[in-house]
Parts: sequence; structure tokens; C-alpha cells
Amino acid sequence: MREFTRQRAHSLIELLIVLSMIGILMAIAIPRSLHVLDRIAVHSAAGDVAATLSAARTLALAGQSAVAVHVDAGSGLLRVQRGPELVLTRNIGEAHGVALHGTRDSLAFDGWGLGAGAANLSITVRRRAAAETVFVSRLGRVR
Repeated sequence: MREFTRQRAHSLIELLIVLSMIGILMAIAIPRSLHVLDRIAVHSAAGDVAATLSAARTLALAGQSAVAVHVDAGSGLLRVQRGPELVLTRNIGEAHGVALHGTRDSLAFDGWGLGAGAANLSITVRRRAAAETVFVSRLGRVR
């Protein structure tokens, strides 16, 4: 005859304790990971804004003509125009899931690549608590 060995199983209380510990760890980890994802999206969007502004300045230098950049903060859209011609459109808000806020609604680069207008431009890119700002000086430098 075979002898049956008794196998030990986990009780319901032990399983509930383990599940509650996992729940506590997840409650700590999920908000931190969401904040990291927000910072990544904002950093990527700020890089995209800086690249678009730099491309507009390069276009002004190459064509020796004025180039305008229009900032539509409501829709998160950047439009680059040379005269009446629309050269480039970037929907930063939709592409990265961020909101844009500019100190002005437009910026112009002259044929020398210098910023034309009343003052410097800064564009703030925001998603929840994460934010970055891209600056354009009167000299046309993007940082």
C-alpha cells in the first residue's frame, strides 16, 4: 500500500497578506512611473519644439529671407512660414500628449537668422507636473 504524504497548502489569510503587500507596492510604484513617463514626453516635446525653431532659423539663413513661426498654444501646433508659403507644420501637442504655452503667439527670423520682434520668446511644454521651457533669444539662439 502506498502511503500518502500530506502536502501543506497556503491559507487564505496568507494569500490575502501577500496580495495586500503587492497592492501597497503597486500604489507606490505606479505614480512614480507615471511621473517618469510625463518627464520623458515633455523632454521629447521640448526637443521637437527646439528642432522646429532651429529649422526655421536655418531656413531663414539659407534663403536670406524672413521666416515666421506661429505658436498655436490651444492646439499645440507650430507653423513655419516663409512669406505666404507654409513650409512646415508640427502638431507637438497631439504627437507627444503635452500642452504648449508661449509668451507670444509668433516669432520671426530675418535673413540673418536674428530674431525680429519686440522681445524674446519662451515656449513652455507641460504635461501634468512635468514642464520644460524652450527659449529663443533676440539673436535667434534656441536653448
